[in-house]
Amino acid sequence: MDIIEHASGNMRIAELAADGFILTSIEDGTDIAGNLNYQGYDAVIIDKENIAPQFFDLSTRLLGEVAQKFSNFRMRLCIVGDFNELQSISLRDYMIESNKGNHVNFFTDSITALQNIIPAQ
Repeated sequence: MDIIEHASGNMRIAELAADGFILTSIEDGTDIAGNLNYQGYDAVIIDKENIAPQFFDLSTRLLGEVAQKFSNFRMRLCIVGDFNELQSISLRDYMIESNKGNHVNFFTDSITALQNIIPAQ
């Protein structure tokens, strides 16, 4: 896993890049949030392709649990990717509600995520 760092003022954002899944469990979420928090990052961007599919099945509770871990570390989690094929109405509703806040957000790409994370200058 590689970290691509983005910074603006005092804000540091980690964009994670990897081949394969880097987020498959609650423990992975805890490790990522804890390690990046320790390194001084304020937010993380993870591509949907690097997250195990069961994460997006709300019945597994993975999404909620991992979101709580990032919240505990006061770190914003941004998931980027194409969500058009989603069939779950519950997940779509979750994404809409999440995007109203600044804790867990879903964007089409990292550029859009960065534009939303970094405060206007």
